[in-house]
Amino acid sequence: MSWTRACRVDEIPVLGARVLKRADGNIAVFRNAGDEVFALHDKCPHKGGPLSQGIVHGRKVACPLHNWNIQLEDGCAAAPDQGCTRSYPVKVEAGQVFLQIQSHF
Repeated sequence: MSWTRACRVDEIPVLGARVLKRADGNIAVFRNAGDEVFALHDKCPHKGGPLSQGIVHGRKVACPLHNWNIQLEDGCAAAPDQGCTRSYPVKVEAGQVFLQIQSHF
């Protein structure tokens, strides 16, 4: 897998997300208050809610549909909830965000 440029860090709102539209499912790229950047499949493991529309707090995002807390670093729901959404490796270099996305051929 190779690294794909996603956006600039300053294009992601602090405590929010930017959505990368893809044919195989959207990716939400999050930025927390500490300027850490994370990427998850934009679908809550509970009912499929758009995580990109949730509220970022610390290293979690609250799903806008049922308030499940999803951990940004691995995409897993915080206890007592269960389930995971796909997470993507992220790196930031010179203010640019890169994701490692496996292409499906």
